[in-house]
Order: sequence, then structure tokens, then C-alpha cells
Amino acid sequence: MADITLVIAGRSYSIAAREGEEAHLRNLEALIARHAETAHQASGGINSERMLVYLALILADLLDEAERNPSSGVSPVLLDRIADRLEAVAAALEEDAQDG
Repeated sequence: MADITLVIAGRSYSIAAREGEEAHLRNLEALIARHAETAHQASGGINSERMLVYLALILADLLDEAERNPSSGVSPVLLDRIADRLEAVAAALEEDAQDG
């Protein structure tokens, strides 16, 4: 296992990753970053927990859209993997929020 630090919405999170998964996690970090400002604005900038809820809703909406429109050529297996990884990131973020 390797440790990787992801920066999400201005906060750093140390995540344990399997060897070779670092690049994939960086890609997920970039995906989240593309939507973080929209989530921040939607939450009214009140607090990071609320912003993360909005961010999760935005990403879940994208996933739902992809699942409902499989003509995009995205594999359902790939979407399941993405959902699993998003759940893992969300769990890590929740744990960090409870600790801090």
C-alpha cells in the first residue's frame, strides 16, 4: 500500500492506495476539482461538510446520467468501479471530518 495525499476543496486528505492506483486517484482528484467550485457556490460557502454534500450530489448526478444513457459507450462495470471508489473517498472524507 502507498499513501497519497489528495487535495479536495482546499483540504488535504491522506489516502491509502494500492500500488499502481496513484494515477487513477489523481484523475479522480482532478474530476472532483472540476466540480468543487460549483458545489462551493451551491452550498453558500457555509461549511466544508455542506459543500462536500453538494459535491457528492453533483458527482452522483453525473453517474446517474451515465447509467441512464448507456449509449455513451461507458461500461456498466466501469461505472460500478467509479461508484465504489467514490464511496471509498466519501467514507474517508467523513472519517477525516469527524476526526478534525
